[in-house]
Amino acid sequence: MELTKEKQTTNTHNDGTRAFVSPHVNIFENKEGYVLEAEMPGVNKGGLEVTLEGTELAITGHRIAETAPGQPLFRERQATDFRRVFELDPAIDTSRISARIEQGILTLTLPKSERVKPRKITVD
Repeated sequence: MELTKEKQTTNTHNDGTRAFVSPHVNIFENKEGYVLEAEMPGVNKGGLEVTLEGTELAITGHRIAETAPGQPLFRERQATDFRRVFELDPAIDTSRISARIEQGILTLTLPKSERVKPRKITVD
């Protein structure tokens, strides 16, 4: 699985320009395929978009706006949304990709196609 350069740092909407930050990811390979974990604090299932166009996988997480109980005096966390785009290996079976988000961690399971998995050939 290859990571492409970020396609956009901003995404233009009808109401203006929206900035995104790249979530930190871990990618693991096993005999069945790949597992991608992306950190998206403040994002729940309703604010998550995972799209596949050709071999390009895009993940976008929209954070829920938080309300402060008073006037902020100091703020380090921003309400910026997440976006990251990956170029998938053609050996991934895109029809079987699955996703789940739990405690701000998005986990994508990207299974390898049966045709690229090693197999044992019996000799007669």
